[in-house]
Amino acid sequence: MNYIYRQTHGEHVGFKMFSDAVLLSITRKVKLPDIEFFVNLGDWPLEKKKITENPIPIFSWCGSDESLDIVMPTYDLTEATLEMMGRVTLDIISVQGNTGPSWENKTEKAFWRGRDARQERLDLVIMSRKNPELIDAALTHMFFFPKDEKKYGELVKSISFFDFFKTGYTYKYQLNIDGTVAAYRLPYLLAGDAVVFKQDSDYYEHFYKSLKPNIHYIPFKRDLSDLQEKIKWAKRHDKEQGEYETRTKRRVRIISQNAQKFVRENLMPEDILCYHVKLFNLNKCNVLFENKP
Repeated sequence: MNYIYRQTHGEHVGFKMFSDAVLLSITRKVKLPDIEFFVNLGDWPLEKKKITENPIPIFSWCGSDESLDIVMPTYDLTEATLEMMGRVTLDIISVQGNTGPSWENKTEKAFWRGRDARQERLDLVIMSRKNPELIDAALTHMFFFPKDEKKYGELVKSISFFDFFKTGYTYKYQLNIDGTVAAYRLPYLLAGDAVVFKQDSDYYEHFYKSLKPNIHYIPFKRDLSDLQEKIKWAKRHDKEQGEYETRTKRRVRIISQNAQKFVRENLMPEDILCYHVKLFNLNKCNVLFENKP
């Protein structure tokens, strides 16, 4: 009958509106099989059992190397997909239309803004204050760690995603660092006309394992120990000339273009909806886990 029956458990259940919205949208388009499953309304993946221990089919917006949650597109990316043709805030199409100045006119620094959700974010801000010629990083909010303006500087205003790309102070290099789990901004950073530097992480969204380091993004170590050298590498490889100019010049620019191409081919509305449908049609637990993205 293509009906949806849902029960909500727990104290904080506001995010159920996102899972409801995509299910209702899909049932208006295709017929889904009879299936029962759990949707995790939090960020952290939950299922830590092994395959041999009969894990529960839990759908989550974030996965990890130590969990068996079945990863579906994040609530943010899904909402943007459902409203993409109607809203004028953040979505993949709008970001691609607001990428700002030409590549040559962008600032050759790495840029980051965010809250203090992880120690490495604080380390990044300290690194930025010591190396302002390479990195422009600042905190917008502090919830998890004590405020210390002498150490981290003053808090700054949040910057919209469009302003990441369209203002006169935009940057060639965008930093993606985990928050409490994976930083859900990555799809939008990849869609913009900039090179993404991505922190090594155990967490992932549904599409991460299709990305290739140094093809779609530049990786750096989890403890940030090689970040400065990676930024310097990017600056050198953006300007290389000589005998192998056709292969090496603007190599970093090509990484940015590859990322945009990946988004256009894998993260558009039809891709997100079809991904959900495929997951919901894998209606046997063993098949679900064997095909975990």
